Amino acid sequence: MRQELLSLPKGLAEEVSKNLVMVARLIDEDPEQAYAYSRIALRLASRVAAVREAAGFAAYATQKYSEALAEFRAAKRMTGSVELWPVMADCERGLGRPERALAMAGEPEVQKLDKAGQVEMRLVAAGARRDQGQLEAAIVTLQSPELASSSVQPWTARLRYAYADALLAAGREDEAREWFAKTLEADKDGATDASDRLAELDGVEFVDASDAIADDLVEGDEGDEDDEDEDDDQDSAEVAAAERASDVAEYYDEDDEEYEPLEESEADFDVTDEVVVVEDDERDAGRDKA
Repeated sequence: MRQELLSLPKGLAEEVSKNLVMVARLIDEDPEQAYAYSRIALRLASRVAAVREAAGFAAYATQKYSEALAEFRAAKRMTGSVELWPVMADCERGLGRPERALAMAGEPEVQKLDKAGQVEMRLVAAGARRDQGQLEAAIVTLQSPELASSSVQPWTARLRYAYADALLAAGREDEAREWFAKTLEADKDGATDASDRLAELDGVEFVDASDAIADDLVEGDEGDEDDEDEDDDQDSAEVAAAERASDVAEYYDEDDEEYEPLEESEADFDVTDEVVVVEDDERDAGRDKA
């Protein structure tokens, strides 16, 4: 790519290069933003093959398959390379034309691909078979020396995963489980969800830790609210009792200058003592006896 950009004026080459860097950086995390940068680069240097290829992959990532196919064809014409052949065939699948993808799988260009490209073409062809509802044909398409090999290559995990997925779709669950396990052995970078698929087949359910913590917090909050309600009830009872006591007895602050201590007899009086009411007739009778 650097060599291609050298054909541009220095300032223009730098601007195009910056946009292509942003495409590469964002294409997995934010495809739409990557696509926007690719369009800028395309306006600046549409005659550079690397720019057309980058624009093609950005369009492909956003499922703009017709646009992606046009850019890939342009890049292929400029370079004469066939390395984009598998992704071009996959664009045909994206456009709802699996028969064209299968036709491309039988073209001479496939024989010019390196091993990785040929495996990729096999994956596309198997996908096209599945698009047509030909599950058993898809399984046969994926059966190859690369699938049977025990050596792990960059494409091994994806190839085994596609095979396991096709087996499962065909109802061959035991075989699918075996190949998902083999996928997991080769998938050191976690590029596939083979572990999740295995768990599903084994009937294992995963609980999201964040959801569990959230539920615990909600239950804890409810418990705290109950405790707070009990505390509030207790506080209310204590306040009511204090108010009743203040209605019966008057309290003085000993530090207050106007405080006058009660007489001993009065001070010993307990507001809780029972008060006996003597009727007037009984009082008069007492005086007569005296």
